Amino acid sequence: MQPTPRVPDGLNALSARGEWWKHLPPRAVLTPHTGEFARLSSLSAAEIQADREGCARTCAAQWNQIVLLKGAFTLVAEPDGPVTLLPFANPALATAGSGDVLAGVIAGLLAQGLAARDAAVAGGFIHGMAGEMARDEIGDAGVIAGDLLTRIPRAIRAIVGAKHPLMTID
Repeated sequence: MQPTPRVPDGLNALSARGEWWKHLPPRAVLTPHTGEFARLSSLSAAEIQADREGCARTCAAQWNQIVLLKGAFTLVAEPDGPVTLLPFANPALATAGSGDVLAGVIAGLLAQGLAARDAAVAGGFIHGMAGEMARDEIGDAGVIAGDLLTRIPRAIRAIVGAKHPLMTID
């Protein structure tokens, strides 16, 4: 029996194209983790981790894209503006499919008319809150993407009307 060929995900397939950013509309939202960002940028994971904010800022400008760099304290960088630091460092979010939930939240916000940067920041915050809820209820280990998905509505309700600080780095 032949093994099923591995089909690369969107960001990894994109990174295989030369000057891939020229094939996207300006200010598209990209949601890489450090490994994907390394492939997209040709930087090493160590270089990215050493200066996450600088790398996200530089690449967002070079690519003319919104970059949401996932990880502890996710960053959202726009090509010509500030970088927003999201206040979540949660191992429960480091689970297969978590990024797909994040991308779905952002896509839903875009479909509702939010600007790309606003959808990325709001989507990242909602996703982070859902992760906090899942961690509080399940623990650091054992959270799966579906656990995040079912907590998205509660996270939105918790955020609406509440004041949550975001750090913007000029």
